[in-house]
Amino acid sequence: MPTQLRFKHAALGLALVGTVTTVQADEEAEAYPSKAIQFLVAAGAGGGTDNFARVVRPMFEEAVDGARITVINLPAASGALAHQRVANGDPDGHTLDFASTTFITSLAAGQNPVGLDQLTPVARMQSDVMALFVNPERFESFEEFKQYAEENPGEVTVGGTHTASPDHMAFLSLADASGLDMNFIPYDSTGNATANVLGGNIDATTTSLSPLLSYIDAGQMAPILVFSDERLEDYPDVPTTMEHNWDLTDGNDRAVFVNAETPQPIVARLEEILKEVYDSEEYQEYAERVNLDYREGWMNGDEYRERLENNFTLYSRLLENE
Repeated sequence: MPTQLRFKHAALGLALVGTVTTVQADEEAEAYPSKAIQFLVAAGAGGGTDNFARVVRPMFEEAVDGARITVINLPAASGALAHQRVANGDPDGHTLDFASTTFITSLAAGQNPVGLDQLTPVARMQSDVMALFVNPERFESFEEFKQYAEENPGEVTVGGTHTASPDHMAFLSLADASGLDMNFIPYDSTGNATANVLGGNIDATTTSLSPLLSYIDAGQMAPILVFSDERLEDYPDVPTTMEHNWDLTDGNDRAVFVNAETPQPIVARLEEILKEVYDSEEYQEYAERVNLDYREGWMNGDEYRERLENNFTLYSRLLENE
């Protein structure tokens, strides 16, 4: 057979294989789910990411006509075990990784061996607003806190959950943008960091709004700076980072990932299901109830990948220069 003809046959064969693979992926997406589904939560029971997965579960089941879903918590190594199981599992969309911003912060810190080459973001569904909190009996405003930090360089202590957490990244971002000389104290929980602010052991804490709502309502803790583009309706007197020309609007995101080898039609089907869940009255009522509606939570997979890549670059620099 002439060489040119052999090349034509080979090209035709590859085209047919590609067509068959695409058709098969489309059929699998249309038939999804074809077996039981696992939600692997890259966090412990009872926290924000766990609550997110467990709220989504019944709505997801309803959206796909009663599929069986099991929620499994894998908090070890900042959730790295959950990421590894999804990355090493079958790329068929039946094992989903529910993760927070800790996924990308731990990657920047070298604590997480699984990157965006192994996991594909399907969608972000939550973005909890971060803030700087103080005991209002100690500081009445951010300007007062800022002046104290400027007059006492190196003496101000700000607490939050463990190193390379979203709390830590919020602190590093604020210190980097403001030039304030402050120290970060890691704690094993938001509750412990809060208790140390109330006890006067540290000056402030950086964390998201939702965990401290009861303390705010009781007048024990107060947000004095929010990491947001605009002032929040519930806190109209609290200034934003953008008002200081500090473009710090990252929140503690919660999102869903799958194995990076998952066929695009299945990823698209999952995104469609999650968007249906997100837009449902039941989910929006939940988001409002736990104050996760301060900013738009939804971001599709492509948009969220770009955000993660940008944050990885930022967080890597901040950790390297700490």
